[in-house]
Amino acid sequence: MKSPERFAQAIIKILELEGVKYIFGHPGEQILPIYEALRNSEIEHILMRHEQGAAHAADAYARISGKFGVCVATAGPGALNLTMGVATAYKDSVPLLILTGDVPTDLRGDDVFQEIDVREVFAPITISSYRIKTPEDGVLKLKEAIEMFRMGKTGPINVILPSDVLNMEMDVSLIYSEIDKNPEKIDKENVDLDNNVTEALKLISIAEKPLIVAGNGIFWSKSSNKLLKYAESHYVPVSATYPARGVFPDDNPLYLGMIGIRGTEAANFAGKNADLIIALGSRLSERTRAGIGNSRIIQVNLDKKAFKGDINIQEDVGVFLDTMFNLEVFDRGKWLQELKKYSKRYKINTDFDNIPIKPQTAINEILEAAGDSIIVNDAGSHTTWVTLLQRIKEPGSFIFSGGFAPMGYALPAAVGASLAEPEKPVVVIVGDGGFQMTVQELASIVQRNLPVIVCLINNQSLGIIKQWQLMKYGETYQVELQNPDFIKLAVAYGMDSKRVDTPGEVYLAVKEALNLKIPYLLEVIVDKDEEIPLPHEMHFY
Repeated sequence: MKSPERFAQAIIKILELEGVKYIFGHPGEQILPIYEALRNSEIEHILMRHEQGAAHAADAYARISGKFGVCVATAGPGALNLTMGVATAYKDSVPLLILTGDVPTDLRGDDVFQEIDVREVFAPITISSYRIKTPEDGVLKLKEAIEMFRMGKTGPINVILPSDVLNMEMDVSLIYSEIDKNPEKIDKENVDLDNNVTEALKLISIAEKPLIVAGNGIFWSKSSNKLLKYAESHYVPVSATYPARGVFPDDNPLYLGMIGIRGTEAANFAGKNADLIIALGSRLSERTRAGIGNSRIIQVNLDKKAFKGDINIQEDVGVFLDTMFNLEVFDRGKWLQELKKYSKRYKINTDFDNIPIKPQTAINEILEAAGDSIIVNDAGSHTTWVTLLQRIKEPGSFIFSGGFAPMGYALPAAVGASLAEPEKPVVVIVGDGGFQMTVQELASIVQRNLPVIVCLINNQSLGIIKQWQLMKYGETYQVELQNPDFIKLAVAYGMDSKRVDTPGEVYLAVKEALNLKIPYLLEVIVDKDEEIPLPHEMHFY
């Protein structure tokens, strides 16, 4: 038997062996053994100013790097502060390992200080949640979690670590032991898989008007190139869900644009008139289904809870794409010609000379100036303008809080994005409402001197809610914001900053900030009365 080692040290060693570079977190009493183990680790701890920020940062690191992110928090309030970020990752199927402390085992159930049943809280927003009882059990569960990520099951996994168990000694040889890779433990069902695949391939082989609906599972499967090669070799048009934008090149002739509520004319026409929908790695949310008609749907997804198709295949989308290459090439020229009549582009006028600048003009200038920077978007009215104006060049270059859409995602997410791609600048686009949800993470950006440019779109209100109130009730209530002086706030955090409100200034200011390669806040004062176009008001060219 090898020399004993504490369980907390074993956890960190396992993560080191997996190549984990960063853990995002905030220390607390019940998780201190993990921090002590990190003291001499190759893994770098990134101190966030709030646990929500730690989860969002780990989430963004995963979205950009394609690896699982790791965040850590203490028991009780620390763990509960993670829930917003964990729920965001859950809705967008982001692989996230969440390590949370817990009160000592012998005190559980006595309603002691900061005790709460974290597992019950996390159950609806994780794909698995483990409460660890012994070091041996903990090593097994941690390795099972990592194996899930390796096999393509994406989403948050929570490991609850009582402080006494973290301090227990264990045999270090367990760190290097193999686990039983039983497919059932990965929750992958193979019932009728072969029959479903056979039926699906038969339908694809005879479809005259097929449409691929690409979901974000393409990214996690690392199958963007496979999808591109298949679509081009078999002449199949491709649309993307909102979270999947970037998995297929925007400038490819076969790409029709986003499908669904704010989908392009071409994508939604194809969705309504296709004779077969091939949904790859997509949840087919209600927003996506708004662009789909009554054709048969083949849905390929590792998460069986996502199934809404006529033929459901629980498989990695990359593996399924491999089988699709074997199909005979079908001449679909007539279908592709028909689709050419419909536009893939939104008609958005950004040529205004108003002062304060129109938000769409400001955001267009930001996107043009950003170049190949990573764009991190928040939630709010600005999100619609970004969605309509952004042209995405490659996967992982544009991230946002898609399915759950909490305000405040972008600032902490920028930390994770920057660490995932340190050679690329990060440009944050955030409204004044969302900015103030997680403003404290400016300190995290400044402390590490990250090249993050925060473009703060200031319309002095909760813009999208203000618009809904006016539409539904004819007047507003509790949406006007009495904001602080954001420039002085940036100075207080030690951040360079500038305020602009004029067309042309925004582009130049973003370029200037990018050249500095330092943390920078650009406050953009925009027309507070400008409204976003509603889906039925969209025009195309």
